[in-house]
Amino acid sequence: MSAVVNEVLTEIRGQVGFITLNRPAALNALTLQMIRALTTCLLAWREDARVQAVAIRGSNKAGPFGAFCAGGDIRFFHQALLSGDPSPEDFFTEEYTLNHLIHTYPKPYMAFMDGVVMGGGMGISQGASHRLVTARSKIAMPETTIGLFPDVAGGYFLSRCPGHTGEWLALTGTTLTAAQAIAMGLADHCLEVDQQAAAWDALGQIDLGQSLQLSDWIATYCIAISAEDIRARGQIDHYFSMDGVVSIVQALEADNADWAQQTAAQLRQRSPLMLHLTLAQIRRARHMSLAEDLRMERDMVRHCFFPRHLRRSAAQTETAEGIRALAVDKDNTPHWQPACIEDVTPDMVLAFFDSPWAAHCHPLCDLA
Repeated sequence: MSAVVNEVLTEIRGQVGFITLNRPAALNALTLQMIRALTTCLLAWREDARVQAVAIRGSNKAGPFGAFCAGGDIRFFHQALLSGDPSPEDFFTEEYTLNHLIHTYPKPYMAFMDGVVMGGGMGISQGASHRLVTARSKIAMPETTIGLFPDVAGGYFLSRCPGHTGEWLALTGTTLTAAQAIAMGLADHCLEVDQQAAAWDALGQIDLGQSLQLSDWIATYCIAISAEDIRARGQIDHYFSMDGVVSIVQALEADNADWAQQTAAQLRQRSPLMLHLTLAQIRRARHMSLAEDLRMERDMVRHCFFPRHLRRSAAQTETAEGIRALAVDKDNTPHWQPACIEDVTPDMVLAFFDSPWAAHCHPLCDLA
């Protein structure tokens, strides 16, 4: 059977449910309608005995694969911030619920992470039992570049990367290759680009009642790849274990090595407020369950969109300004408030972690 639900294509072949994100002109950036379609589909397949596993891929303008998912629809966020549209409230609640569903899915869930996999794309792939990358994969959580923080359970999965690489990835938004993603624990196997279609088709022929058949499929289509060590790993652990953002950046600036200077310059371009918030997020999440982290991130994103403690309107937020500079006006000159990391106070940051809801009526209170 096959169905088209907005920009999500679904099909059952054999014992596998197949999902194709079909918004290629926007690199499959997630809309609320797509999130609802994915959730509805996964909930139905969870209870459907015919479906023993799920596979998900993206598409580009030329056809399947090529781009997995570039994240959430940031232009929608920008318009909502300027107009006062409350629909992002539903977007984030339902997106984080979907992220939790994928992380806790009781059946194999295979994410074909070809091409761009960023932000919300990480949210619908990091919980997969099989995270499949290719030589074209570009993997990142670049939210600090748009005045946001790495959400969609980013606190949970980045904080569990080796050493202090999670802080580095979260603060800088650095893009990883397939081999680097495997080294960071953010991917499992690598596929040849030109073998993806064959691997996808072959899944429909597998008898998942035979425990070794999925392992045989992996052995057939996945290639050996050396986990590529991150450049300057020792320096990353040294600098990104420091107490705070100011200590990290100033220490990097005092180091004359090219890597340190480039990293410091990169951080100086990010939202100072969001850098402080993100560092606190990653370090808190390291000691949280998945559900606890998602509830924390839901609190944080509410304050990012409605920062009353900063006496700002939605249109005056770091997120509105970051998206304007990167994706709307494209001048790449965001005017952050505060403009400097040294001017961010603890009170500005701590209030983002205050929940606007009582525990029993939190939008994600049902997550286990």
